Amino acid sequence: MSQTYQPQGNKRLEDKNARARMLISCPDKAGIVAAVSQFLYEQGANIVQSDQYTMDPEGGMFFMRIEFDLQELEQRLPTLQEDFTRVADRFSMRWSIFRAARRKRIAVFVSKEDHCLMELLWQWQSGDLDADISMVISNHEEMRGVVESFGIPYHYVPVTPDTKAEAEKKQRELTAGKADLIVLARYMQIVSPKFIEQYHNRIINIHHSFLPAFVGGKPYQQAYHRGVKLIGATAHYVTEELDGGPIIEQDIQRVSHRDNVAELKRIGRHIERIVLARAVKWHVEDRLLVYQNKTVVFV
Repeated sequence: MSQTYQPQGNKRLEDKNARARMLISCPDKAGIVAAVSQFLYEQGANIVQSDQYTMDPEGGMFFMRIEFDLQELEQRLPTLQEDFTRVADRFSMRWSIFRAARRKRIAVFVSKEDHCLMELLWQWQSGDLDADISMVISNHEEMRGVVESFGIPYHYVPVTPDTKAEAEKKQRELTAGKADLIVLARYMQIVSPKFIEQYHNRIINIHHSFLPAFVGGKPYQQAYHRGVKLIGATAHYVTEELDGGPIIEQDIQRVSHRDNVAELKRIGRHIERIVLARAVKWHVEDRLLVYQNKTVVFV
């Protein structure tokens, strides 16, 4: 008999009802931090964390992430957002405010390999991933049993070169209104520009190499034939350029001439799962800002 798991993170929701996160990017100039802080103070908010980064004090870009508490946040948020536009317009800001209590919904796309998916499921079940995995979509049936044992819907959508457009149409129908983030957990399929546009900067892929090295297919074979001494993995947002989107997180491990392709893959699987889980965690906690083809990560 299968057991349905409940993420332990649900127990903490009542503690987050007053918590919000604000992400800001704008041209750098004096007075930004003071203006934002003064605005929140006048609203009766209490700032609990504030991080800033500037690319260049002279004519560069400024990035900011603030967490604050405000009583009756859900009811007051629309008015707060409307009032903040006056501050935002003065500094030409791009900005967003997110309620911490509103857990983002994740749709995980997976193929045959399960290591990245399992890491996400374990972190979700333990409460370390503060999000809801709303579904898993796969072009293979192998992982249905383990996914459904967590109480998560599993959708089998086969993909062939002749049915790729039809399969993606089905995927868009499944995720419509049910996913805030798409995670390609070794899905091994290229998604279309239309799908990427629909989820702009909301599709995270794990690539099994330390980009920009070994773009495309079979990177471990490429690494082995090149005789590398370090292998790695890269989590990035998906764009139309293959493996060329803004990089979120990377990690590496040393290898040697004694390691064959199979051993490189075994070592790489551990790196992949950790790198992807970090990237997903940072996204759902609103710690990422994208500028041009780079990310600013507040951790």
